[in-house]
Amino acid sequence: MAAKKRVLSGMRPTGRLHLGHLVGALENWIKLQEQYQCFFFVADWHALTTDYADTSQITDNTLQMAMDWLACGLDPAKATLFIQSHVPEHAELHLLFSMVTPLGWLERVPSYKEQREQIRDRDLGTYGFLGYPLLQSADILIYKAHFVPVGEDQVAHVELTREVARRFNSMYPPAVPRGRRVFPEPGALLTPTPKLPGLDGRKMSKSYGNTIDLGEEPESIRQKVAGMLTDPQRVRRNDPGRPEICPVFGFHRRYSPQPVVERVDRECRTAGIGCVDCKGLMLEHLLPVLAPIRERRRQYEARPQAAWEILVEGSKKARRAARRTLEQVREAMHLKFDWERKRPAARAGRKP
Repeated sequence: MAAKKRVLSGMRPTGRLHLGHLVGALENWIKLQEQYQCFFFVADWHALTTDYADTSQITDNTLQMAMDWLACGLDPAKATLFIQSHVPEHAELHLLFSMVTPLGWLERVPSYKEQREQIRDRDLGTYGFLGYPLLQSADILIYKAHFVPVGEDQVAHVELTREVARRFNSMYPPAVPRGRRVFPEPGALLTPTPKLPGLDGRKMSKSYGNTIDLGEEPESIRQKVAGMLTDPQRVRRNDPGRPEICPVFGFHRRYSPQPVVERVDRECRTAGIGCVDCKGLMLEHLLPVLAPIRERRRQYEARPQAAWEILVEGSKKARRAARRTLEQVREAMHLKFDWERKRPAARAGRKP
């Protein structure tokens, strides 16, 4: 039976996750773990590229995120869940790649200029920020991942990784004639990236304060939904609405059965349903989705050590795989020394 191909993906530790994370990444990860050999990691070193000035929350954020992963259905029996900084081979491979990667490759990554322009409250003029796409390449290649699940806006990062792999393989061919190249060139596993609007219609983000957390209590969710933005032109109950611009309808399309979606679409346009009733109908379908996630999360909150143990064991497993790759890298770069074989023999008559 052929071995499953490998998939690698990570997430920065930002604490408790929200519905946007579930829709945008976790639901896809849960499907992938059934088809591939998956490595999913807490990208704590990547968090330092922009938030290096305050690292006090990384440990707690890691735990909170891990509990949400497990509550949503990531299974340590099917996927390797680990912490990036607990596998130091990532850093060593990043260092070796930095010796051979042209500076221009990093400067042309689209997100480099975009984030420097968007994030004005932090000094991003650091090597760590410039080099984070190369650290991503190390993350991927240390496990010889075949695929990286990304949206179209992240394809450039995978292409950089392919270029790094090609350059390394060309510069350091295997010592054995016609031997296997060290790194495969990973492919971008283009996945649908459905968008779930935030409570105010913008992208769901903690920085906007417009999220619904995965483990949030029903009463808190009801209060948030009651204040959700709707069609601004629908001032009175008998005003016709435009569901295509209403965040509540975006939730209906995601969580309500198709007959309900069609009914809401029709009755909103004719003022047959008011915004209050529309929100209540949406909650009837959203809350049951979150209930089992919230219950599983409570179990891990009662025993947080269980979540830590999963990450520790996953990090050990990931490191074993990373070490195998790094041995091949060192050998290809002539950095692997057999100390026993190369040790000078003891002189005759002298004790070793």
